[in-house]
Order: sequence, then structure tokens, then C-alpha cells
Amino acid sequence: MDEINKSVVDEEVVDADKIMQEFDRESNTRVFTGWRKHVITGLLVSFSVYMISMALLFPNATKYTKLTTFMAFILFLGYLIFPAYKKQTKRINYVPFYDIILAVGGAAAFLYYTVKQEDIIMMSRRIGTLEIVIALIAIILLIELVRRAVGLPIIFVAGSFIVYAVVKAYAENPDKALRNLMFSLYYDVSNGLFSTPVYVCTTFIVLFIILGALLEKTGIGTFFVDLANSVAGSSIGGPAKVAVISSALEGMYSGSSVANTVGSGSITIPLMKKTGYKPEFAAAVEAAASTGGQIMPPIMGAAAFLMAEITGVSYASIAVTAILPAALYFTGIFLMIHFEAKKLGLKGLPKDAIPNFFKLITRNGYLLLPVVVLVICMNYFSAGVSACFAILTSLIVSLFPKEINKSTLWQFVYPAIPTAATLIIWLGFGSKYMSKAVFIGMVLCLVISFISKKNTTLSPAVMVESFHNGAKNTIGVAVACGMAGIISGVVTMTALGQLLLNTLVPIAENSMLLALFLTMICCIVLGMGVPTTANYVIMATITAPILVKMGIPILAAHMFVFYFGIVADITPPVALAAYAGSAIAKSNPLKTGVTATRLAIAAFVIPYMFAYNPKMLFIDAQWYDVVLIIITSFIGIYAVAAGLEGHMQVKLPIWQRLLVLAGGVMLIVPETITDIVGVALVALIIVIQVISEKKQKKLATPLNN
Repeated sequence: MDEINKSVVDEEVVDADKIMQEFDRESNTRVFTGWRKHVITGLLVSFSVYMISMALLFPNATKYTKLTTFMAFILFLGYLIFPAYKKQTKRINYVPFYDIILAVGGAAAFLYYTVKQEDIIMMSRRIGTLEIVIALIAIILLIELVRRAVGLPIIFVAGSFIVYAVVKAYAENPDKALRNLMFSLYYDVSNGLFSTPVYVCTTFIVLFIILGALLEKTGIGTFFVDLANSVAGSSIGGPAKVAVISSALEGMYSGSSVANTVGSGSITIPLMKKTGYKPEFAAAVEAAASTGGQIMPPIMGAAAFLMAEITGVSYASIAVTAILPAALYFTGIFLMIHFEAKKLGLKGLPKDAIPNFFKLITRNGYLLLPVVVLVICMNYFSAGVSACFAILTSLIVSLFPKEINKSTLWQFVYPAIPTAATLIIWLGFGSKYMSKAVFIGMVLCLVISFISKKNTTLSPAVMVESFHNGAKNTIGVAVACGMAGIISGVVTMTALGQLLLNTLVPIAENSMLLALFLTMICCIVLGMGVPTTANYVIMATITAPILVKMGIPILAAHMFVFYFGIVADITPPVALAAYAGSAIAKSNPLKTGVTATRLAIAAFVIPYMFAYNPKMLFIDAQWYDVVLIIITSFIGIYAVAAGLEGHMQVKLPIWQRLLVLAGGVMLIVPETITDIVGVALVALIIVIQVISEKKQKKLATPLNN
């Protein structure tokens, strides 16, 4: 299978780094070589180690210390790594003097808060001129780094909120306006820059990003592609189905739809084109599936952690509630691919190119251990500690020998040492030493890796690269969280949220559909230029309370805005994931975006389903409610997919398409009568299709003879 993948990719050379720099702002970084590379790598690895240490060794450090040192690191590293302009000519081994000044100045502004935290707490709103100046410097430098790492759209959004806050503050108290504004936006850790988004990023998100970087280097992505090939590669339109399954699995640890598209798409898109899919369709399949990765439990991207903090619902519960919607989303794409393949008469990969499922599981199944450990730990520990357990497991997994045979059996002592040491310290000294035991286990893994050199799955250099990538990938998310915190702080400080609530609820109170539709439009438009994390925070602050006020359960309301913030990555005109896929497929970007939107139609329907029927999220649902919802939902998605593709067993005439679409939509509406009518319509079309297929086969038989 690897040989086939390589040959196809070689035929269509994919410059993944170039595509990532074009469509993923966070990948547009400076390049370092020689001693400069070692220095930057050392700083980034130090940041990763520091964040893990804070989670395991210093859990009782003050909130002020954790948040301010975290942002000091982010600004210092950010200005060294991200150039001022996307197409800056001097990008290799060059950091202009002004960026060094900005890096030091940004770090110093946040570290001042770290050192003076007790005095600042005592001052409260009576902060002095020096504190006001430092706050201004910190906020301005954060905004500039957001421009570099994330882009201008979020600056425009945040800027409009800040202008509103300034005008309101001066109108209320011109003498203390600037002082009150800086205190609320910078020094008040319950609101503003250091509020929930940055707190969650510091406590949970950064650890999961590091975990994702480690998992990527263990080879789990390739394993998922091979696993998907073993399951669906030989079926009708196999490569496209492989793309859906592998992207869904990779989505468990990848928080970026663009990175997921480029990572797996560099293999799957050329394979799909070779099978017979049009370039636009091949790119759209990968983009739609990769975007859905952010709604795939257990990790679900960074926004899910924020949802847990904002709603007060445990992260484990959110992951469970997301299972059915995610399954429906990927089933919808899978079915549309299947019908498209049948319509075009496409076949799967040859049998001899399909890896054996059981051999894969036997040989490489251990790569799933970190994910299994993560899921188990989420039921007993906090998200941050659970991520650390999964990181430790990833490091242990990486100590397995590259090839398992008689001569390498003794090398299983490598992973056994840190595992045994961690368990002995934890169980021998009690649960209060559990975090320290995990940290010691990580240190042992790194030491053994350096001793064993290249005999293990991950060499020391690759392990270092994993921590390097984890820290680097955190920068864009962290500054977006900081900006989202400022927006959230303005909404709280100015009571803008309550004003919008009082204004919009009366307008939409007679129509929940209108409220949901307007919220959807806001999420998609905002999501076209704002990262998922920031998008979710803004919409959770402004629109989710409106939906809750109208009677939608809080978790359903937040999942609604979460979903539509994500699908913006495949919705034209700014469909970054779709455009990244089109760059690989060499297809028309706009057509790719439109096709991806059609393939992901389930993502535009599912949120309405659980908004009208929260039992779909297992909210106040009995087991028989869940069973009925699962059956009707999957039949509905099947019918909608067939209707949109115009094919089921054979081609659907226009009247059959309309009937099956109507039946699918009725099954989506949570009413008994609509379910009955919907099932009847879909069953009727299926019967007609089966009869039509038999007739076509009879007519074709004499010709074949």
C-alpha cells in the first residue's frame, strides 16, 4: 500500500509546506538553519516542557503566574518566528532588530504582571500610570502578533468591539476611562485578555496540541490511512471512502482543518483522481472530511475545551454528546461519495493493494494506546492531566522497536522501564504523587530515547521536533484566544451582551427558526476570517445566550454555534480547507468549495436537528428515544444524500429525487407524523429503485452474453 501511495504522490508532486503557508496563516513562519535553528528549537522545546511542568509539578501556582508567563512566552516566541509580512523576502536566518525589540518588550510587559501581581491585586482599579502604559504595550503588541499569526479579519472584529468600549468608557467617566478600560481588559483575570479563553488554552489546549504533534510523529496518521484502506479501499469508489475514514480518525488529534486536509490529502487526493473522480470532487471530499475532524471526539479541536469551561458541562460529557452528530456528519459524506461512485461507475483499489486489517492491528495497533488512555483518563482526571497521561503513553509507545522480530524482542525493556517506574511511584507513594510520577516517566522516556539512538520508533531528534511543533502550533491558537478574551471582556464590561439579548430576542421570539438561521449566518460569516476558537468564543458570548433565552438547552445552543463556526472552512467565498485541497488537486477553488459545501450538507442540517430535538445530544433522553433518533436520523441522511447526488441503486429521475429529499427532510424533523411519512416516502423510492435496477440488469444480460 505504501508503494502505491508513493507512486501516485510522485506522479503529482505535492508541495505541502507551500500549500500550508498559502492557506494556513500559522504555517507562514521564518525558516532557521544552523545554530539559529538550534536556539529557536531550544526555546520552543523549553516552552513545551514548561507547560507540562506547570500542569504536573506546579498545579497550585497562582492563576496570575500561569497566565502571564504563558503569554510572555507566546509573545517572545511569536515575534521571533512570524515575519511582519506574509511575503517578506528575508525569511531565512533573519530576524530584524525591531522584532527582537518587540519580542523582548512583549515578554517584559507580561512578566511585569507576573512579578508585581500582589501589588496589582491590592491596587485593584486604582492602577497607576506605569501599569496603564504597560497594559497598553501588552495589548498593542498582542494585536500586532495576531495580525501576523492569524490575519486581519479578527483584528477588524476585535477593533470594532474595542472602539465601542472606548466610546462607552469616555461617555460614562472621561477622567478614568483609560484606567478603567486597561484594568478591565488587561488586569482583571476574570474578564478581558486573561479570561476563560487564555485560561483554557494555558490549562488544557496547549497540552493537547503537544499531544497532537507527538501522535503525528508516531506514524498514527499513516496507520489510520492504511487502516481505512483495509476497511474500504476495495469498495466502490474506495479511495474517497478511505479519505473520509482516515480524516475522521486523524481529526481525533488534529485541531486544524487545513493541516488535516494537506496532511492526508497529499496521499488521498491523487489516489481519488487516479480512480476516476473529478479534481474538484476529490479535493472537496478531503476538505469536507478534514473539516469534520474538529467535531470528532475525543479531542474535537480547541473550542470544545472552551465549551466545557463556559457551559459548566464536563468535557467528557461534551465528547459523548458529540458522537452521534459526528457519526451523522461523516455518514452523510460517505454516502454521497458512494452514490457519486456508483453514478460514475468507479471501482475500488485492486485487492493486492489492500493491507490486511488484522495484520495492521496486530503490528501497529499499539499506536492507538495514547487515544485509548486519553479516553479512559478523561473519566477520572481533569483534561490537562489526561492529556499528560496521553503524552506519556505516546512517549512510551515511541520506545517500541521499529521492527518487531526475534532480534528486537529484548528492546521491549525500553517501554517497560518508564511504565514500571511511573506505576511504582504512583502506587507506592499514593495518589498525591501521581502527577510527579507521570513527569518522571516522561523524563525516563526521553533519556532512554537518547540512549537507544535510532533503534526506537521515534529518534531523539524527532521527539525534539514533536515538542518544537507543539509549541509552534500553540502560538496562533493562544493569540486568537487572547483576542477572543478581549472581545468577551468588552461584551461583559459594556453589558453589550444584555443589550443584544434585549434587542434580538423580541425580534426572533415568534420564530425559533429565524433565530437559528440568523445565528448560523453570523457564525459562517465570522468563521470565514476568524479561527474556530475565537469564532466560538465570540458567538458563545453574543448569540448562544439568545438561543438559550428562547428555550434551547445550553449545551445544544453552544454546539449549534460550534458547528457553524467550523463549516466556515469549506463555505465559499473564503473556504480555506477547500482551497488547500484544490491546490493539491489542481482544481478550480470556487467549484471545490461549492462541492465541499454540498458534500457536507449534513453539517448544515444536524445543528437544526439537535436544536429542535436536544435528545439527539442525549439530553433528557431515554434509551428508546436515542434508538429512534439514531434510526430516523441515519435514514434521513441516507435519503438526503441520495437526493442530492441523484443516484441510489440507479439514476433517480427528478420526481424521485424530490420525493426522497422530502422524505429525508421529514425524518430530520423531530415529530412522529413526519417520521412516519418520511419512512414511507423513502421506502417507496427504495422499492422503485430496486425494481428499476433489476430491470436494467435483465436488459443488460443478453448484451453481455
